[in-house]
Amino acid sequence: MNLFFLCLLTLWLYLPGFLANTFAMMWGKWLPKTGYGPWPIDGGKVWSDGNRILGDGKTWNGLIGGSMTSGLLCMIMVAAVDNGGMTTVFNDGSTVFASPLTGSSGAWFEVGGTNLTAFILGSFLGFACLLGDSTGSFVKRRRGLKREGDVSSKAPLLDTLPFAVMVFLFGQLFLGSSVLAASELRLPMIVLILITPILHRSFNLIGYKIGWKDVPY
Repeated sequence: MNLFFLCLLTLWLYLPGFLANTFAMMWGKWLPKTGYGPWPIDGGKVWSDGNRILGDGKTWNGLIGGSMTSGLLCMIMVAAVDNGGMTTVFNDGSTVFASPLTGSSGAWFEVGGTNLTAFILGSFLGFACLLGDSTGSFVKRRRGLKREGDVSSKAPLLDTLPFAVMVFLFGQLFLGSSVLAASELRLPMIVLILITPILHRSFNLIGYKIGWKDVPY
């Protein structure tokens, strides 16, 4: 399998993590309209520099809802594709739509049946993404970059790279024998990290056009 298809395979396998920010944004934007939340993760507290620790944009409803929705997405992905073996997933001619559960037999997240295992895996990837995104927000606050009401401060690299790096790092470190931790995915991961700002910008433009985001970045 050449590098281009390895990049597509990597993006597919890690899709629950890459879309977690979008899911968190939906939970953070829509749930308060029902009268529940928002509940800022930092509780409104400030750091020693006088700025918020994370800001109003990082909420418990976004973190929990985004992670769980990533879990549901992973369930759908697993149900839609065949669970092939590790010996064939990287062969020339293999489909990029491999099951995220490939090679996960005996892994820590293999709990109960296929659906629960997929949900735990997807939620884990979603949590990793949102942890990385919160790390980026923490750094932005320390640099004095503040949200303006519902509008996020503009910091392209801090808005994109931390979540991608964290998702891939967690996958490689904590997913054991799973295909998501395969060494064959490391070079595609580097490539995807480099182009993530472009992908993120594209997704945000779409979200802005359809009214999910207040700004196109």
